[in-house]
Amino acid sequence: MLGIDPSAQSERENYKLLIGSIIPRPIAFVSTLSTEGVLNAAPFSYFTIVTADPPMVAVSVQRKQGVRKDTSRNAVDIGEFVVHIADESYIDQINQTAAALPPEESEVTLAGLTPVASSQIGVPGIAEASIRMECVLEQVIPLGGTPDAPAADLLIGRVLYFHIDENLVDNGRIDPQQLRPVSRLAGNSYAKLGELFEIDRPL
Repeated sequence: MLGIDPSAQSERENYKLLIGSIIPRPIAFVSTLSTEGVLNAAPFSYFTIVTADPPMVAVSVQRKQGVRKDTSRNAVDIGEFVVHIADESYIDQINQTAAALPPEESEVTLAGLTPVASSQIGVPGIAEASIRMECVLEQVIPLGGTPDAPAADLLIGRVLYFHIDENLVDNGRIDPQQLRPVSRLAGNSYAKLGELFEIDRPL
């Protein structure tokens, strides 16, 4: 077994070990609105559920030299964002939104995606997504780096409203094979939903 001390490595070396080990990672495709009214959207694979009571999700948005990315800045300024689940039907367009655009340009427009009004918040969602969650910012936690230049912002969103394609729902449950989710691996690699199996939980 190889033993590695992360403090003896660079950030990039630790990054490669993390993204190669923690796989597959679900992708949150997040839309936000700037104070100038520009609709921003970007994918993030540091994404998970926080709790179901009330429903909350968390997205970690890495900073650049301590400077917040558009998604974090907009979420903090406006206090709202929409989380979409990445699936096979629009993953190529999601990938296009990862381009480094200036704040005044919309990734949604670049990728040819369709904005759709939300029900409970002012930030539009993306019509191409089969699942989207309207969120209010419950908490933002700067983490890592230094006190003056954190490495990331952990955005915790409380879900106010779900929009789910009715074809995905069976008796209140999401059919994963109908959803066709796409997950992130390392480098330029992604994964589709593979073989499914079940294991009974112990009593």
